[in-house]
Amino acid sequence: MQRNNEMTEGKTVYWSCSLCPRPPGWKLDWQQDFAHLEWVQPMIGCRQDAVHHAEGDVATHVRLVCEALTAMEDWRRRDPDERVAVFLGAALHDVAKPACTVEDENGRISSADHGKKGAQLARKILWRGDGFADSPPPLVVREAVSALVRYSSLPLWLWDKEDPTRSIIRASQSARLDWLALLAEADACGRSCQDLADLLSRIQLFSQYASEHGCLFEPYVFPSDHSRFVYFHKRAEPGNESYAARDVYDDTRFEVTLMSGLPGAGKDHWIARNANTLTVVSLDAIRSRLGVRFDQDQNKVILTARNEARQLMRKSQSFVWNATNVTRFMRDPLVRFFHDYGARIRIVYVEPPTFQELLLRNASRESPIPPGAIEKLADKLEVPDLTEAHTLLWVSE
Repeated sequence: MQRNNEMTEGKTVYWSCSLCPRPPGWKLDWQQDFAHLEWVQPMIGCRQDAVHHAEGDVATHVRLVCEALTAMEDWRRRDPDERVAVFLGAALHDVAKPACTVEDENGRISSADHGKKGAQLARKILWRGDGFADSPPPLVVREAVSALVRYSSLPLWLWDKEDPTRSIIRASQSARLDWLALLAEADACGRSCQDLADLLSRIQLFSQYASEHGCLFEPYVFPSDHSRFVYFHKRAEPGNESYAARDVYDDTRFEVTLMSGLPGAGKDHWIARNANTLTVVSLDAIRSRLGVRFDQDQNKVILTARNEARQLMRKSQSFVWNATNVTRFMRDPLVRFFHDYGARIRIVYVEPPTFQELLLRNASRESPIPPGAIEKLADKLEVPDLTEAHTLLWVSE
C-alpha cells in the first residue's frame, strides 16, 4: 500500500478491521456494527437530492454502497489489505455530507466540498480509532482511505473537470485509481437514480483513461522528481500535458527539509537522528528566544525565521525548517519561498502511532501546548502528499 517515493519510516504494523466482511460468509450487519457509531448518527435523517438519491437519507445510501461493494466479485478477489481500504472508503465516503448539505430556493439539495472535508474527518475518525478496531490503522492505511474519500466522486465527474488529464494525474499521487473506480461503482449501485447506466459508463471510461496514462494501478510516473514538482507548481494550460511528458531541467542548488507534524509528534527527535549536521530554523526556538508564547501574535517569529532562512539560501546552504505546517495552506507559501531561491524541497511528516500518544508526548514537553489547541490543529490536519514537494517522507513512530 506504499504511495510515497521514499520508504515510510516506522515499525511494521499488521492491522485488520473486524467490521470489514471476510470470507467465507462475507457478513455485513450494518445495524449491529455501524448504526450506533458516533460518526454515523448525523447521516441518519440527512436528506439527499431525490434526482440522484431516491433511496433515502445518507445513512441508507452508505449502507447500500457497502452492501453493493461487498457483493462485488472484483472486491472479493482483492488482497485483504485492499479490501479493508476500499471498504473503509465506502463506509466513510459521505461522512461529511451532513455538515455540507444545503437546500436551495428550488428545493434542490447539494453537498459541495463534502469529499475534501470528508477526507479530513475520515482521517480524524481513523487516527483516533473511533469504533473500528482496538487500535487505529497504520498511517499508510489511514491515508489511503482518506484519499479515497477525497476523490470518491472523481470517476463520476471527471469529464466535467476543466482539465481531466491533470485531475487524474493529481489524484493518482495519493489514491489508487483502480480502488477509486471500484468504490465509484459501488457508489453508483448503492443509489436509486435514473442515470445508473450513464454513471457506470463514466466509471468505465475513467478506468480506461487512467490506464492509458499509466496511472490506474500506481501513481503517474514523471521523468523526474523535479518534473513532477514543476507540473504541480507551474500551472499548464488546460489540456496541455507538456510538463508531465518532458524531463524538466533541474536547476535547484540546495535542499530545504520542511518538517510537518503536530506539536509533540517527534519532529525534533527525527531531526536529531537524521539531520543533525544541518542548520535548523526552528520556530519553537525563535519563540523561546523572543519570549513569544504559542498563543500570541506570531508575526515577529515568522519574520525572524524567514530572515534566517533567507541568509542561508543566499549562500545556497541546505537547512531544516522546523514548525508544525499541518495544512497545505501553511506549507505552500513556504515551498514557493524556498523554491524561488533555488531550493529542492523535501517534506518530512512525523506522527506517533496513536493520537493518545501524541497528547502524552505533548504533556511531557517543557512548554506543552494546551490540549484544546492540539485538538483544533488536529482537526485541520492535512498530511502532505507528492504533489507538494520533490521528495516526501512519512514517519510514524
